[in-house]
Amino acid sequence: MKVMKPVILAEKPSQAKAYADAFPTRKHEGYIEISPCSTFPNGAYLTWGVGHLVELKEPHTYNPAWKRWSLESLPILPDHYEFQVARGKAKQFNIVKTLIHQTDTVINACDVDREGSNIFYSIYNHTGARGKNIKRLWINSLEADEVRKGFEHLRDNKKDLQLYEEAKARQISDWLVGMNASRLYTLLMKKKGIQHVFPIGRVQSPTVYLIYQRDREIETFVSEPFFEVEAQFSAQHGTYKGKAKIKEPKREIVAQLLNERQIHPNTPGTITELTEAEKRIPPPQLHSLSSLQATANRKWKASPATVLKTLQGLYEKKLVSYPRTDTRHITPAEFSYLAASVGDFQELIGVPFEVASWTPKKRFVDSSKVHEHYAIIPTKKLSTQATLAKISSLERNLYEEIIRTTLAMFHRDYLYTETKVTTNVNGLPFFSIGKTERVKGWKELFPPSQKAQASEKPTLPQLKHGENVQSEIEIKEGKTQPPKPYTEGQLITMMKTCGKLVDDQTEINVLKEIEGLGTEATRSGIIETIKKHGYITVTNNIVAITDKGRILCQAIEGNLLASPSMTAKWENYLRKIGNGEGTGPHFLHNIEKFIHKLLQDVPEKLIKQQIDIVLHPASSRKTSYKPKEVAPCPACGKGTIIARKSFYGCSNYKNGCKQTFPGTFLKKKLTSTQIKFLCTKGRTNVIKGFTTSTGKKFDAPLELKNGKLELDFK
Repeated sequence: MKVMKPVILAEKPSQAKAYADAFPTRKHEGYIEISPCSTFPNGAYLTWGVGHLVELKEPHTYNPAWKRWSLESLPILPDHYEFQVARGKAKQFNIVKTLIHQTDTVINACDVDREGSNIFYSIYNHTGARGKNIKRLWINSLEADEVRKGFEHLRDNKKDLQLYEEAKARQISDWLVGMNASRLYTLLMKKKGIQHVFPIGRVQSPTVYLIYQRDREIETFVSEPFFEVEAQFSAQHGTYKGKAKIKEPKREIVAQLLNERQIHPNTPGTITELTEAEKRIPPPQLHSLSSLQATANRKWKASPATVLKTLQGLYEKKLVSYPRTDTRHITPAEFSYLAASVGDFQELIGVPFEVASWTPKKRFVDSSKVHEHYAIIPTKKLSTQATLAKISSLERNLYEEIIRTTLAMFHRDYLYTETKVTTNVNGLPFFSIGKTERVKGWKELFPPSQKAQASEKPTLPQLKHGENVQSEIEIKEGKTQPPKPYTEGQLITMMKTCGKLVDDQTEINVLKEIEGLGTEATRSGIIETIKKHGYITVTNNIVAITDKGRILCQAIEGNLLASPSMTAKWENYLRKIGNGEGTGPHFLHNIEKFIHKLLQDVPEKLIKQQIDIVLHPASSRKTSYKPKEVAPCPACGKGTIIARKSFYGCSNYKNGCKQTFPGTFLKKKLTSTQIKFLCTKGRTNVIKGFTTSTGKKFDAPLELKNGKLELDFK
């Protein structure tokens, strides 16, 4: 009887390479052969996807009427859902398919999360394989020891199947909302004279609306003056500042209050209260992905998407644990190896200190808070100064941030004395707060920025109860300040905490439990998507709504598409599917009902909705183009060939001229100069870089014959 080798399916080539590093191997095209070893006595085949090898089919494959965007063709609700091999990925899919059909055991080694389950099963199911023994690799580190240990202790696929059902329901529901709502709003906007495509997303749209709300708060904010009373006091051992609890809209009111107490600019005061309290701040918690994204954005202005990509690189270099985690705790096992490496970590960042405690604290070490993944921490593979010198500055900054946060767990609390002083001036109390640092503790691991230093409470001079002090009192004018726009890092945090924008307590609880809009793994991608759609811009790390984004938000205002409530309701049931308490068909049935309601309510609402923005083509980078005249039309002689977004066409098309030129021909982008030659001379010079359907490159001129492009091989 022939012994079958198990087939391991990784999510992507870099992940497969990391697994292969743990074993003796031989490379083949599209897969790696693992030689017999203690983990795989008969050897194994290791292959990979390229992310999603398999994707949902386009609407027109179910119904040709769904190819054209029209209100009459809505809703798009297939009675079943079909998948296809993604464009350009057939070769790798066929390698995976062949290997899976030749084995009896398949190991899911895709990313250890819901989406990894989805990628594996969408590929596996599309191969047509049935009855295979499926196992799940579940690890948090790509170090060789951890990889081997993971393969030696594979899980069954019961939970994996539940996560797949949840992910598939999410994928299909997002497809349904996107296909129907995007077409609905785009077509209705077109009727209002707005010629743009408006992609709608279950999580994207509420996120855009959050930014719109903040921009509206800033725009409608009316700054108002206020007047306060401040004093500079001179005591025996130094000076300090105090402020009275007076805040009035007019200077005259403040002046009157001072006159009533016979307080003049130099009226002396007496210290009537002096209290000191010892304060302590424990070390920060370990990092989840979103906390690290927010920190990196604040410190180095790195976008959340860049942080995730950089962390993934550090993970694949085996320097940090799995990055797409929402937890900030570890288990005793991780604490044990981190404790053993404290000295090495201290040497690496050049900050030696005496360890405060080797005992794991609940703030950091709590197995009940660790589910699929633990917090982002350094792996057992310690980097060296030489390695750090070779990696990018952001990689180094992130790695050191993770090291410092890990070391803080072993450091002392930050201790300081807070001094509160009340200085009485003719019956008017002035209040002062000072801070005296006692023990630097964990803060010595994190050098403060100039901004942080400037915001620190001052150190007060030595003062005595009952001491008389000299005063310089003045009325100070201030202005109320509008809310600040979001940075990208703050937007990540807002997406996590948007529960406070929801009124229903049940939904607040759900949003809190699922941590708001999106997941740790998807939030940065959502921000990138709404940038790409032209709904927001990010300039110098400041997020702002575009005119296109404003129009979208005005259009969806009052609808569940604008509210985190919808995400709360959907996520609540999706979690049930992942826990085996719900079903995908039931969830998708409710999505269909939601889409029917959209189609019923939105048209009437949008007719009445006032859109107070005129959207010009240039107001959205990704969806706009600036028409450019190229040459006289060679077909009708009356119009002009215009450069459009993805093609060239005659300006006289309304009168029947059908002359067009493709923007790309045989995978080569055609320039306006080449189109001009075709229109005026009927022929271009030699164009380099055409590509055949088999991938072969060649060079040739183009000719215009009977209004069509032809290659000239003469």
